[in-house]
Amino acid sequence: MSDKRELAGLYSVIEESARLVDVTCSRETVWPILLAYGDTLAQAVVAFRVATGERNAGDFDCRFTMLPKEMDPYAVALESGLSTKTDHPVGRLLGELHREFPIESSGIDFGVVGGFKKTWSFFPTDDLQSLSDLARLKSLPPSVTANLDFFTRHQLTDRVSLVGIDYPNRSVNLYFGAAPRQTFQADGIRSILQDAGMAAPSERLLHLGEQAFGIYATLTWDSPNVQRITIAAMTPDPMTLPVRIEPKIEHFVNEAPYSTDDRQFVYAITSSPTSEYHKLQSYYKWQSRVENILLVSDNG
Repeated sequence: MSDKRELAGLYSVIEESARLVDVTCSRETVWPILLAYGDTLAQAVVAFRVATGERNAGDFDCRFTMLPKEMDPYAVALESGLSTKTDHPVGRLLGELHREFPIESSGIDFGVVGGFKKTWSFFPTDDLQSLSDLARLKSLPPSVTANLDFFTRHQLTDRVSLVGIDYPNRSVNLYFGAAPRQTFQADGIRSILQDAGMAAPSERLLHLGEQAFGIYATLTWDSPNVQRITIAAMTPDPMTLPVRIEPKIEHFVNEAPYSTDDRQFVYAITSSPTSEYHKLQSYYKWQSRVENILLVSDNG
């Protein structure tokens, strides 16, 4: 999608999508990102994310995934001036990760206001990685090692499917595939959240677990504790989930643009030590193989 007319079309879709949640898209922020990754976007999966909660206010996030496995998306961001080089370990982690582990594909997140935010590194679906092995990376947050026992107790240690790196917030997301059935049952959710020091789950979170496929944890370099736990469900129609949908998200579901025959969404609820917030990922460009990656789970 290096053709600038095609990039301009994608920009218009991003601008329109952001407007649905009353966020003004900054061309000065978004256009350089489209140019930087433009050669890879023809085959990329494109998704948009809307979320509730104060920490998500004022921006609208876009996600490009299925980027080539040989690409270092953080290096591209640095070379293009989308991110500033740092001496913090967050700046070295992706390079170490891609040198030491098999990578199936990559991705990025950016805000239409805040700019470049995250990278995503997907492991092969038939080669999920061990958290014990990942913990040997010098730049990984020490909090990962500090919580190995927690992940082991809940049978997640050898199921890492995806690593996300958040550069502005200096945090890491660890996604776990093939999670045990118990993980998403009410008792399992309660046990995991209590063990991690999160708030007690709402009934909406417990109900979402009935159709959930994924779980991930957020950790940082600045604290030994797990920061957040997220439970996610994939659906072609979020309104059919056994969860009351927030009005902001319902509006986006009804109006969000898409370019494929089938609509797909991921609905997630994130738990922190004090609260919960809801997130919806809407796919604008979808590939069927994404479902195979996201649904690496034996919970069904």
